[in-house]
Amino acid sequence: MTMKMYGFWRSIASFRLRVALNLKGLAYEEVSVDILGGSQFAPDFDAVNAAHAVPALVEADGHILFQSLAVLEYLDETHPEPPLLPRDPRDRAHARALALVTVADTHPLMVPRIRKHLARTYGADEAAIADWARHWIGEGMATYERLLTRRPPAPYALGDAPGIADICIAGHAMSAELFGLDRSAFPAFA
Repeated sequence: MTMKMYGFWRSIASFRLRVALNLKGLAYEEVSVDILGGSQFAPDFDAVNAAHAVPALVEADGHILFQSLAVLEYLDETHPEPPLLPRDPRDRAHARALALVTVADTHPLMVPRIRKHLARTYGADEAAIADWARHWIGEGMATYERLLTRRPPAPYALGDAPGIADICIAGHAMSAELFGLDRSAFPAFA
């Protein structure tokens, strides 16, 4: 049995895991979990991830992993080539910090459960919710813009090869696209 990745096409967290699996050349089967339709709460997925979130990765031996950043680091430790994290400890810390701009500071503010909460609790309509998402995506883009333009020019965030920071930055750019954020103010993302 190959690994199974439980994800959703529109999930930025699933995107991160999908990219990492493909960069590492690992075989996997993708199982779609419709998080907009509530499939993450179904009993069969609850057995996979009681946190009711995607992605989740089930290894061939049945071991289950969840939380995209934790899974990316696990894959890097168990399948070290090509590396997702730099070898130098300072660069590794910087890569993690760049990744966390999306994973911790921005993405959690626009996931479906937050958007639903804004609608139910505060009466936010679709336009207000999209504006909310664009605001936080823009905050993250501005942070990336400041951080990346202060580094020496390179093909990727931390050098000559894509890694965990690039995966998260690409997911952030994908969020901007999904929510219709004008990226012209962020030339580092051009």
